[in-house]
Amino acid sequence: MKPGPDPSPHDATAAPAPTGAAAVSERPRRGPSWLLMLAVALLVMALVRGFLVQSFYVPSGSMEPTIVPGDRILVNKLVDGSSLQRGDVVVFDGTTTFAAAERKPHEDKGIIGRALAGAATLLGVQLGEEDFVKRVIGLPGDHVVCCAPDGRLEVNGTPVSEPYIEPGDKPSELTFDITVPAGRLWVMGDHRGDSADSRSHLGDPGGGTVSVDDVVGRTVARYWPLDRIGGFGTPQNLADIPRVATR
Repeated sequence: MKPGPDPSPHDATAAPAPTGAAAVSERPRRGPSWLLMLAVALLVMALVRGFLVQSFYVPSGSMEPTIVPGDRILVNKLVDGSSLQRGDVVVFDGTTTFAAAERKPHEDKGIIGRALAGAATLLGVQLGEEDFVKRVIGLPGDHVVCCAPDGRLEVNGTPVSEPYIEPGDKPSELTFDITVPAGRLWVMGDHRGDSADSRSHLGDPGGGTVSVDDVVGRTVARYWPLDRIGGFGTPQNLADIPRVATR
């Protein structure tokens, strides 16, 4: 018996679709794809913020004219003590130093406040008062003095010109003479007349210095407002002063 010709697809009779509870709809399911995309975006944001960069909102004028109130800055978190240079603008956690000296014993944000702060931190908005932005003036082992005979700041015997400070400000109204301990930094704001920096904490543990381990990162760029977008350079006259070996 000869095999017959293959049936044409037009001649084939479609099998009846199952009915009742066993029926399967051919309509494609609409999964919550936007929820998945949102979850992935938040995860990526959290990973980037946790390991690479972090965004900060600056509410104060202690770093004027370099950073003014309302600026939003990006901080590179891939830094350590050995990569920091004098002149770098850094953000550091002052929980155990600057903020600890200013915090009232009874001060507490409460559960709701802490939750809001945590959510805002994920989005790069800082609501607390534990983070500070200042310029590194003295590295571990540096001898920082104010002021030199000509009125300038002096680092390791070298007078330093500081074009970044607020016009009309002196390098410091307060005189000081400090050798920065190992593993710590001497930091100052660019608006010397309106900055509670290392000078304001000379009598605190550490003599006003900040641990390199508390540095969150180096400020690399301002992304808001749009008319002030730009990077932050490191003054070479400060960075090029020879370092002092520390034990």
